[in-house]
Amino acid sequence: MRLGIDVGGTFTDLLLHDDKRGRTFRAKTPSTPEDQSIGILNGIRLICDIAKIKPQEIDVILHGTTVATNAILEGKGARVGLLVTEGFEYTLHLAKSWTPGPLFGWIIMDKPAPLASLDDTGAIRERLDMRGEVIEALDVEQATQTIHALCGSGIEALSICLMHSYANPAHEQALKAIVEAHYPDLPVSLSSDILPEFREYDRAITTVMNDYVRPIMRRYLSRIENRLKQEGINSHLHIVRSDGGLMSAEAASERPVHTVLSGPAGGVTSTVVLAQATGRERLLAFDMGGTSTDVAVIMDGKATISRSTEVGYFPAKVPTLEVRSVGAGGGSIADVSPLTGSLRVGPRSAGAQPGPVCYSRGGTEPTVSDANAVLGYLPPKLVGGDMALDIDAARTAIGRAIADPLGLSIDDAAKGMLAIANEVMLGALRVITVQRGLDPRDFGIVAFGGAGPLHANAMAAVLGCYPVVVPTNPGVLSALGFVQSEFKNEFVQTFIHRADRIDPANLRDRFGALTAKAKDWLDSQDIAQVDRRLHFTLDLRYEQQGFEVEVPIAQDAALSGDLSVALAAFHEKHERTYGVRFEVPVELVALRLTATGVTEPVAVEEKAPSGGTIEDALIEYRPGYFGDTWVDTPNYDREKLDPGMRIQGPAIVRQYDTTTVLLPNHWAEIDDHRNILIWPTEKN
Repeated sequence: MRLGIDVGGTFTDLLLHDDKRGRTFRAKTPSTPEDQSIGILNGIRLICDIAKIKPQEIDVILHGTTVATNAILEGKGARVGLLVTEGFEYTLHLAKSWTPGPLFGWIIMDKPAPLASLDDTGAIRERLDMRGEVIEALDVEQATQTIHALCGSGIEALSICLMHSYANPAHEQALKAIVEAHYPDLPVSLSSDILPEFREYDRAITTVMNDYVRPIMRRYLSRIENRLKQEGINSHLHIVRSDGGLMSAEAASERPVHTVLSGPAGGVTSTVVLAQATGRERLLAFDMGGTSTDVAVIMDGKATISRSTEVGYFPAKVPTLEVRSVGAGGGSIADVSPLTGSLRVGPRSAGAQPGPVCYSRGGTEPTVSDANAVLGYLPPKLVGGDMALDIDAARTAIGRAIADPLGLSIDDAAKGMLAIANEVMLGALRVITVQRGLDPRDFGIVAFGGAGPLHANAMAAVLGCYPVVVPTNPGVLSALGFVQSEFKNEFVQTFIHRADRIDPANLRDRFGALTAKAKDWLDSQDIAQVDRRLHFTLDLRYEQQGFEVEVPIAQDAALSGDLSVALAAFHEKHERTYGVRFEVPVELVALRLTATGVTEPVAVEEKAPSGGTIEDALIEYRPGYFGDTWVDTPNYDREKLDPGMRIQGPAIVRQYDTTTVLLPNHWAEIDDHRNILIWPTEKN
C-alpha cells in the first residue's frame, strides 16, 4: 500500500495504490494552512474509508511539500549564523553583483536582506588554495572564540562555508567538531557536504538556505510523524526531492534545500510516465492548482533537470526539474485596480481558508473558480458530491467587485476574469517554449491539477499545442507522481584539470570515492541490491569558458579513468547545443554520480468497458457560456466513457477530482489508456 500526498494551497490531494490488487483510490480534502499535518491526517482517514482499509495497512507514505519554498518566499525562516574565511564576510551581500534590467533597473531594485545577516556572520582565520593545500592553518583558539560569540547569540542553525573547502573539507570539519562539543543541539551544515563545488557564492547561499529552512522542516516533519504515530500508523515516510526523486524523512530534515521544488515534481514525473506509455514524447505539463500554475517541457520522453533554480531572489544550486511557476490558480483573486481601473487576477489567492466565494467558507472576494462556476463550467457539486457550490453568491461577488466598477454584465466580467488568468498562464508556457526556440505546435499539452482541465483547451487554442491530454486521475496526478518516483541522490566532486593532463589513476580514485558514498547512501535508504542504479557524468567545458556541459560516461570508463568516449560526446553535444565546436583544450570541471533506487511500477488493473454508448454517459444538459452566448451544454460522466468514444464540443466532462471543459470547434476521443484527447475540428 503506497500513499502519495500532495499538499496544495487549497486542497490536499491523495492517491493510494494497492500493489496486490492493482487498484488506485483518490481523495481530496481541504488543506489546513495553520497546520498542514491536520489536513494530511484528515485525508488519510478519508482515503482509507474510500478504499475500505485501515490506516495501519499503509506501508509507505510519499509526500511532496512546499514548506521550504514558502519559508523562503515569505521570509519566515530560521535565524542562521554563518562562518566564513576571514575577508569574505560580505559574500552573501555581494552575491553575483547582479541587478535587474533595464539599464537603471538597480535604482528601483528592492534587494532582499541576505538569509544570514552580517551581524550573524563570523570570520575564521584560515585559508586553502583551489587545490586544497593549506596556505594559512586554522586558528583553533580564534575560531573557538568566534563560535562561542555567534552560537551564544541566539542563532537557530549554523552554516560553515570556507574558501575552497570543496577541495579539502578538513577545516570545515574541524569547526563542526568544535560546535558539536559545545552546542550539540545546534543544527550545523557544511558547504563541503551540501555543495562540494567551486563558486563560493553559490556554495554559500545554498548552504545557508539549507539551514534557513532546516528547523522549520524538522518541526513540520516531526508533527506529521507524531500524528501518524498517534493514529497507529507506522508507515515509512519519504519526501519528494526537487529533481523528482525520493529521500527519507530523516534525510529531508537534514537537507531540506533539496525540497525547494518538491511540490511540482510529482506532476512532471507522472507526465514523463504518460509520455513513455503513450508514445507522445513531446509534451507540455500544465499543472493548475488552487494557488499557482506550474508548467514544464517533456522532450524525447524525458524531463529537463537543471543544476540550479531560484526561490524568489535567491539561487539554489541543487538538481531540480525545470518548472516555471506563476501565481494564477483556481483560488486567484480578481479585483479592479484603483489606480488604472483595469481588471487584475492574482497573484493573491483565497487559498483553502476562506477559499472561493462559491465554496461557502467565508470567502468574499471573487476568484477564478467563482468565474468558472458562474459560466457553467463547474457542476453544482464537486468532489463526488461532497461540496455544493453557491453559484448565486459567486455571481453577487463578481457583480459587486468586477462587473459594476467596469460597467459589464456579470457574465462578461466572469469571462474577462478567465481571459486574464489564461493570459498569465500563457506567459509561462511561452517562456518554456517560444523563448527557448521551441515551437509549441510540436507539443501536446497534459492538463492536470484541480483546475488544469478547465483551462487547458483554451491554452491549446492559442498556442496550437495538440492534443490536449487529460489523464485518468488529473486532479491528483502529482500525488500519483510521488508514488511513481524513484529514490535518488547526487554526489559531486569539483576537479578542475585539463582533460589531456589528467592522471587516469587520479580520476579513478575520485570516482571510486563517490561510488563508495553512493553505496553508503543506498544502504541507508534500505535499497535492495537489485534495485540500485549508478549513473556517471562529467562537467566539461572548453578552456576558459564560464559554463559547463554535462555529458555521460560509462561506469567502466569512469572507474578506469578513460575519457576518450566522453570527450567525443562533449564536442558533439556542444556543437548540437550552441552550433559550434572549437579546436582548443577541453577542461574537466566536476565529476558527478547519481544513485537511484528503482521502485515498483504502478500497475493499474485494466477497467473493463462499460458496454454502453455515449448517451449512457450523459448526466444532464446545463447552460454554459461560450463565445458571447449561453449554450445548452451536455455534461458527461467520465467513469462511463470507454475507449473509442467521441464527444463533440462544447461539452463538460465531470469526474471526482476535476472537470474538463471542451470548447466549441473541438472534439474529444477516449484513447486506449482512457486518457481524454482533445483536438480542433479541422483535425477531425
